[in-house]
Amino acid sequence: MDFMSSLVEQRIKESMAKGEFDNLKGKGKPLELEDNSHVPEELRVAYKLLSNAGMIPEEMVVKKEIVSLCDMIRLCRNPDEQAVLKKKLTEKELRFKMLMEARGLRQSPVFQQYETKILKKYEGVE
Repeated sequence: MDFMSSLVEQRIKESMAKGEFDNLKGKGKPLELEDNSHVPEELRVAYKLLSNAGMIPEEMVVKKEIVSLCDMIRLCRNPDEQAVLKKKLTEKELRFKMLMEARGLRQSPVFQQYETKILKKYEGVE
């Protein structure tokens, strides 16, 4: 352990001993972890910053909805409900492609990798 890590560890232990962490917001409650598995790994930090600022781009919201719809279709056993979900999925995919083309991101290598991952997940091949 380097000097800085040991200093930080020492300060944390001192603060714990003084009870400075006893009244923290959310103490004793489970952590609220965000599911960002729908975001490519190389974009997660940027997504987190935008999310914290309340500025998630519409295409990210739509992409998350696409992933959710794919999961729901995969788990759905009712053919009528599945047809409704597939129609919604098609609409969301069309909206997503329109958003991406409007931003000029359709040919982005990151987008292409992301699209491939989503298609593999949708097809059940990971």
